Amino acid sequence: MKIKYIITLLLGLLLVNCQSQNKNNLLAKNASTTNATFTNSDFKSSNDNEKLKIATWNIRDLGRTKDSAEIVQIARIIKDNDIVAIQEVVAKDPAGAQAVAKIADELNRMGNKWDYSISDPTKGASAYRSERYAFLWKSSKVKLVQKPYLDKELEIVITREPYIAEFKLKKGSESFFIINFHSRKYYDNPEEEIVFFEKYPKRLNSDNIFILGDFNINERHYVWKILYKIGFKSALQNTPTTLKTKCKKENYMNFAIDNIFYTTPKINKIRSGRIDFVGNCENLKNARLISDHLPVFMECTFN
Repeated sequence: MKIKYIITLLLGLLLVNCQSQNKNNLLAKNASTTNATFTNSDFKSSNDNEKLKIATWNIRDLGRTKDSAEIVQIARIIKDNDIVAIQEVVAKDPAGAQAVAKIADELNRMGNKWDYSISDPTKGASAYRSERYAFLWKSSKVKLVQKPYLDKELEIVITREPYIAEFKLKKGSESFFIINFHSRKYYDNPEEEIVFFEKYPKRLNSDNIFILGDFNINERHYVWKILYKIGFKSALQNTPTTLKTKCKKENYMNFAIDNIFYTTPKINKIRSGRIDFVGNCENLKNARLISDHLPVFMECTFN
């Protein structure tokens, strides 16, 4: 009886593992770049070492909720980027930071050397909504100029104050800043937080700035006019990035709230888009175990 029980247990474990791998492989197979937009600069010749590809992703509840197969899938989805900004890393226990470290470890197994940085828990206006942010980057392509930091100047007026990093391309001459941000909910007037971003070019003394993340409003909201007037552009236009709970008429996309805003004219967009790792309605349930947001990306060069 004991031998029969052990055999049954082993077969059960093997079945669970196969199901997990099948889920992982199915999502990987269906991951694709969709709704990519292009500019004239896409037709100019440019050395790959001079190009930068950045991505941003709200990975819902990144911590204990992600199993090993999902960690591998996350790494596969983002591996073609040079820098990845992540929002919604769990702050309440070490599992959030550990999940980021596991993603970096998987990325290092995929052909390039990666490094990462994780913020302290945010200390903004609402402590119970505290999260961590993270950056991951290919150390062969870019280098960190200074240690990333939470913007203490805004922690009084913003629920989750931004996480700021300064990078430089290994083959580049000028540094650039990436401001990683997750706004409060759309019904809590996130525009009251976004208005403070107008001061970043002066505060950072830079014309090379990316403000990216989950803004909970789309790029057509009136608040963005403040940034557009001082030379910012949005990488994506009218591009839904969140996932519905159920497909409706074969559509699983919802709101256009994840984006990348960048300064011009020093930053030249080549292309941008969302990375659709769902593919079809049959995969929606498993995809939402990873996140209810799609990553978005932008490829660019610098003047």
